[in-house]
Amino acid sequence: MNQQISSKIRPNKGSAIQEFRSRPWAATLILVGGLVLLALGIAVSVSFGAADIKLSVVWAAVFHFNPEIMDHQIIRELRLPRVLGGAMIGASFAVAGAIMQGMTRNPLADSGLMGINSGAGFALALCFAFFPNLSFMYLILYSFVGAGVGAGVVYGVGSLAKGGLTPARLVLAGAAFSALLSALSEGVALYFHIGQDLAFWYAGGVAGTKWIQLKVMFPWIGAALIGAMVLSRSITMLSLGDDVAKGLGQRTGLVKLAGTLIVLILAGSSVAVVGAVGFIGLIIPHLTRFFVGVDYRWIIPCSAILGSLLAVFADLTARMINPPNETPLGAIIALIGVPFFLYLARKERREL
Repeated sequence: MNQQISSKIRPNKGSAIQEFRSRPWAATLILVGGLVLLALGIAVSVSFGAADIKLSVVWAAVFHFNPEIMDHQIIRELRLPRVLGGAMIGASFAVAGAIMQGMTRNPLADSGLMGINSGAGFALALCFAFFPNLSFMYLILYSFVGAGVGAGVVYGVGSLAKGGLTPARLVLAGAAFSALLSALSEGVALYFHIGQDLAFWYAGGVAGTKWIQLKVMFPWIGAALIGAMVLSRSITMLSLGDDVAKGLGQRTGLVKLAGTLIVLILAGSSVAVVGAVGFIGLIIPHLTRFFVGVDYRWIIPCSAILGSLLAVFADLTARMINPPNETPLGAIIALIGVPFFLYLARKERREL
């Protein structure tokens, strides 16, 4: 058994599965270089907008805030929470996708494709319709519930088919159920006249992010990311197969339960803030595995960094396409995500 596991993780030179090697040097480069690039991206994103602001002013507004200066107020109250929110949701979606792909060994797994995002969105639609004055804390809690129901239904429907649950069936079930929930959300919006309240969710974006939202979601996302790191070694074992994981002493049922809860927290809280932004959790884990191998002790932190980078720079691009108007963040990421999804769907190999 140990020899078989070793051969999977450390193939001989010239093997066709070189990606099963862990590359700590590449992961270290991504973590260090990515953090530097992320800091630069945040600074540039904060300075760019309808009123361009110099980087020196951004620095002063962050570390020497003067409420009497209009540029300082714009940076503190509008742009900084927006950019930080984008970085947080990018990391959340990316790590959620990495965990899902690792646990299910499904390369097409993503919260947007598995009914999680649409489930959270439908729960938000019901909240706006029946409980319009709920605090943001309760909105996040209901998003968790909706995400859980969405994921449960998709997995249940996919498992009912003859031959059991396969990656293709899971994606088809997720796409069908997501379309149903989106249609129901639109129906609720039309009937209760809350279309304007739900417009942010349909488009997907970080323009309306406020400090209060970040304060509420940060403990949830922070705890979930720490939990993901704690589970990272177990997820690596699961990515090799349930039999291998059990042979190494892993309690696969408990690991999957914990991983699922983490995914629901990450995706649910992010959808409550930015709406229907998909494909981050599909693209980033594949890109990360390409660079660092399949050790999830490296994949999870690197996915968080790369996911933040994608969200921050996609939001910056959304503001640059047609200023002063903004293109939805979800549309920018979909331009990358849809071709990538089609490429994966056509790919015959299903190795994680």
